[in-house]
Amino acid sequence: MMVKKVGILTAGSDCPGLNATIRAFGKAARSTYGMTLIGFKDGFRGLIDDRTVDLGGDALSNILTTGGTVLGTSRDVPHQIVVNGEKIDKTKDAVAVYKKNKLDALVCIGSGETQEVAKRLTQEGLNLLTIPKSANNDVPFTDITIGFDTAMDTATEAIDRLHSTANSNHRIIIVEIMGRDVGWLTLGAGLASGADVILIPEIPYNIGKISQAILERKQAGKMFSIIAVAEGANSSELVAFFERSAKINRKVHNGETQEVSQERMDELKKKYTGQTLMLANRLEETTGIESRITILGYLLRGGAPSARDRVLATHLGTRAADLVAEEKFGVMVAYQHGDTVCVPLEDVVGNEKPVPLDHPWIIGARHVGAVFGD
Repeated sequence: MMVKKVGILTAGSDCPGLNATIRAFGKAARSTYGMTLIGFKDGFRGLIDDRTVDLGGDALSNILTTGGTVLGTSRDVPHQIVVNGEKIDKTKDAVAVYKKNKLDALVCIGSGETQEVAKRLTQEGLNLLTIPKSANNDVPFTDITIGFDTAMDTATEAIDRLHSTANSNHRIIIVEIMGRDVGWLTLGAGLASGADVILIPEIPYNIGKISQAILERKQAGKMFSIIAVAEGANSSELVAFFERSAKINRKVHNGETQEVSQERMDELKKKYTGQTLMLANRLEETTGIESRITILGYLLRGGAPSARDRVLATHLGTRAADLVAEEKFGVMVAYQHGDTVCVPLEDVVGNEKPVPLDHPWIIGARHVGAVFGD
C-alpha cells in the first residue's frame, strides 16, 4: 500500500505548539511525500461527525508561531459520546468516516486519552499514529511533550512577578499550577523561579513542616514566602485517609458487605484533592502571616509556543510524516535522549509518568533550600 491520503486531528486540552505540529507534519507529508492532507475539526468529535477541513494550499502558512489549534479540539472520545445524558459508543461511526474519506492513515495529536482512543481505533483496523502533547508533561515514554516548555516558561514568569508583591506586602503567596496527577510543571517552574516551597502530587506534604520552614524564614528576616503548588498536591493526612479507604474499600448496608466502587473512590479523590484554599487558611493560622492565592489555570495553555516547543513540534511532526510514509502504525512518536523513537500504543496506554523522587530536579531543589513539606 502506498499512503496517498492522510487525516490529522488534535484532541484533548489545548496547549502551545499544536499548530506548529500540524504545520510540520502537513508540510512534510505534502511536500516530501506528495500526500493529500485533510483535518478533522474539534478532535474525535469531528471525526465522528465527519467535519473536515482542507489542509492544502496555504492552509499551513503563518501558523508556526500561533497558539491554540486551527483545527479546534475537544475531550470527546468515540467510545463515550454523551447523547441525551447517556454515554454511547460511537467507535463504529469513527471507523465509517475514516473509510468514507478513503484515508490511508490518521495522525492524532494528544495526551493520555488520545493514546487510548488511538489504540482502540487501531484494534478496529485503522492505520493510526500519535504525537504526544501535554502542558503537564504527563505522557509516558517520552522525555518531554509538546506544550510543556511554554507552560513552564509562563508559570515561571508568573511566579517571578509575584515575588515583588509578596516581598512588598510581607505575605505568603501561593501559586496554584496545573498538574492533577504529576508535578513536572510545578517542579520545573518552582525550581526556575526560586520558590521557597514546592508541593507536588508525588510528595505528600505536612502542614506543620511547611509552617516551620516559613517561620524560620521570618526569623531570618525574610518576610515573605512563595509556594508553588500543583493542583493535585495532597497533604499526608489526606493521602493516609485515601490509603485506608482503599484497603477497606467496603461498606455495610442492611447487614451485607458491599464493595465500594472505584468510580466512587475516584469521585472522593477528585473532590478533596488540591484544596489550595484550605492550605492557605491553615498556613495563615499557623504562621500568623497573611496568605494570598493566585491560580494560573488555563493561562498556562495559551500564547505562542516557545522556541523549544516549536523545534520539538517540528522534530516530532516531520518524523511522523516519515513513519506514515514507511507505513509504521500503531505507535506514538516519542522524544528520548535527543532523538525520536517509536513506542507501541499498547505500551503507552495504562502507564503513568510521575516525577521520580530521586529526579535531579528534586535533588537540586532540595540543595538550594526548597521545601517539599515532607
